[in-house]
Order: sequence, then C-alpha cells, then structure tokens
Amino acid sequence: MNSRPAATYLSKAQQVAQDLLKRIVESGVQPGQSFGTEAELLARYEVSRPTLRESIRILEAQGVLQQKPGPGGGLIVMRPSLDLLAQALSIFLRFNDVPFVTVLQAREVIEPALAAEAATGGTEDDFREMAASIARMQAVSDADQAAFIAENRIFHAIVARASGNKVLETFWGTISLLASGEHHGIRYTFGNRRHVIAAHQQILDACLRRNPQAAARAMAAHVGELEHLVRDRYKHLLGKPMEVRSHRGGR
Repeated sequence: MNSRPAATYLSKAQQVAQDLLKRIVESGVQPGQSFGTEAELLARYEVSRPTLRESIRILEAQGVLQQKPGPGGGLIVMRPSLDLLAQALSIFLRFNDVPFVTVLQAREVIEPALAAEAATGGTEDDFREMAASIARMQAVSDADQAAFIAENRIFHAIVARASGNKVLETFWGTISLLASGEHHGIRYTFGNRRHVIAAHQQILDACLRRNPQAAARAMAAHVGELEHLVRDRYKHLLGKPMEVRSHRGGR
C-alpha cells in the first residue's frame, strides 16, 4: 500500500507566481520599488498574457505586488500587511471552528512575554511613548469610546515594538486584530476604562524598573480582564466561532 501523500498539483500560473516571489526576495527590491513591467515578465517566462496576469493576481492577493498603471508604472513590490495576515488566519480559525475565547487566551500568552522583553530591552524613548499614550488616554472624553480603543491599541503596539522580538510582535499584531472586543460588540464602561489606564501605568512602572517578571504579571492581569469581561457580560461569545475578518487594507 502506498502511504505517500498525493502530490500537490500546481497550475502554470501558480508555478510562475512561486518563481516570481523567489526572484523578488532574492533581488533585494524594496517595498515601493518597481520589479518590472508585464511586457518584461512575458518575455522572461514565455507564457500567455492571461497566465501571467493570473500569477500577478496571486501575488497581489498575498500583498506582495501591486500593479501601477500609466507611464512610470509597472509591478510595484509591496510589504504584506498585518490586516491581510489577520484575514487569512481568521478564515483558517473559522473553518476549524475555533471560538473567539480561544483567540483571547492566545493573546494572554503572547502579551506577557512581550511586556517582559520590553522591560528588559526597551529604550527610554519607548517608555516615554508609553507614558504619552497613557496621558492621551486620560485626556479622552468619556463619550469617545473609539478614541479610547484606538489609544489602547497604540499602547500595546508600543510594548510589542519595544520587545524587539519581531516574530512575537507580528503574532501580537495579528491576534490583537482578531481579539479586539469592539468588533464583537463589547463596550467598555467608565470603570473598565479606569482599570485599563491603571493597568497600563503598572506595566510602564515595571518597565521603568527593568523588572520583566513584574511587567509580565501586570500585562497578564490586564489582558486577562478582557476574558473576564466576556465571561461576565458577553457569555454568548464564549463558544462563538471566529468571524471571518474582511480585508481593510493598510498595515
């Protein structure tokens, strides 16, 4: 009995897309720079125009290329966005029936590790940015929920960047887009918001003391509060499968 898995068939367009991606990576072309024109690629690969265009569409869907029309245009190399990654992950999680609460729990694992690394390797500029974010949160009007939520995300993004761990930062960026409570109808009361500000200050204080254990504990308690909020006031979300996130563009 042959137990080998069946070979995956790649269409000609998929083969060309794979080779194009390899060439883009090896060429050193930076995001925003041109990788050539459609005519140049047609001559290189000797495939039909529809096949090449399908290859380009594959890479456009992956956020790697963008067609720029007109003089001076061509195929522009792009930097894939976190939003695109979050969309792909949300599709995977939805079709595997992964509930929203599990995504929250993943965040509870990732963010304390980021806070610990930020306390160890973050710079004074990073810590000043955290303090400025806290000050902006304190100044937000009680009625402006959207501004508060946006500033909350900014603070966590600063912590993630301050960690210096690009892999964990990417995981955080992706998971945080999926675990954002506002996308699931979660609202933050005045008391919730005061708790958030106090938690951010505790995280910053631990970073300033260069105490990674304290920073991790403060972050763990903070991000765990969202799960507690869901279990207390939004029980219907606990077993609800992840929603597929639409692609919004941007980083």
